[in-house]
Amino acid sequence: MIAKNKKRIIVLTILAIVLLMLIVWTVWGNTALELNTYTIKSEKLPKGFSGYRIAHISDLHNTEIGDCNEKLLDMLLEAEPNIIAITGDLIDSRNTDIEIALHFVGQAVKIAPCYYVTGNHEARVSEYNKLKSGLMELGVVVLENMRIELENSGESIALLGVDDPSFQTNYLLEGEESVIKTKLQTLTSENDAYTVLLSHRPELFDTYAENGVDLVLSGHAHGGQFRLPFIGSIFAPNQGLFPEFAAGLYTHNRTNMIVSRGIGNSLFPFRFNNRPEIVLIELAN
Repeated sequence: MIAKNKKRIIVLTILAIVLLMLIVWTVWGNTALELNTYTIKSEKLPKGFSGYRIAHISDLHNTEIGDCNEKLLDMLLEAEPNIIAITGDLIDSRNTDIEIALHFVGQAVKIAPCYYVTGNHEARVSEYNKLKSGLMELGVVVLENMRIELENSGESIALLGVDDPSFQTNYLLEGEESVIKTKLQTLTSENDAYTVLLSHRPELFDTYAENGVDLVLSGHAHGGQFRLPFIGSIFAPNQGLFPEFAAGLYTHNRTNMIVSRGIGNSLFPFRFNNRPEIVLIELAN
């Protein structure tokens, strides 16, 4: 009897230690921001843009990494980007705080010019116009279904941005893919410049590729929220279980898409084995 009780105590102790380790790992992993760098090569890229650096931020969801996002901003500063691309969900519709978003962006524009597209959470809140006005006052370029030219060393590439399809009231009837396709057909029809697209939704990768976009920066999937060894991502919005496009680099023909794991959380208040990230893209030819 004593031997059985001792064995039970040992088993419970081991289980308690394992549980504690998982809790510590999860808590640490939700704030341990990391910088992941990708080099994207293309013969189509103008020589003046070889070495051009784009920092990609997505899905902040009002999160603060460090006091007033100090750690996030410090990492951005150290990355030395030419521009900062923000691909939606700066705010969280379930716990909206526009001031957190504006404070972060107000500091980010001091590091590099910022370009922003909306996510589905912006479409859900009545305060979006206030957020948009605040961003523009800070000098952020809000790409509402727009195309602009980025210039460097006397050469240029095209930067495109599309609103999240949930801003269009009939997107459920037409389908998100149809909404984005219509927007892209207008934005990509001007010339054969190297194009970078900011779009919140990675699940529409085939549509981006069909329209000849060279590089897509996206978010929304939160890295699959929970990532398990040998299995990978568990769930992503609009993709369901075991999502195809959750995080990292995807390539189809000449189109590359980089999906950020994002920084904050929303419906699920934590992520597992899935650290928040800043993505840094270095262009090369």
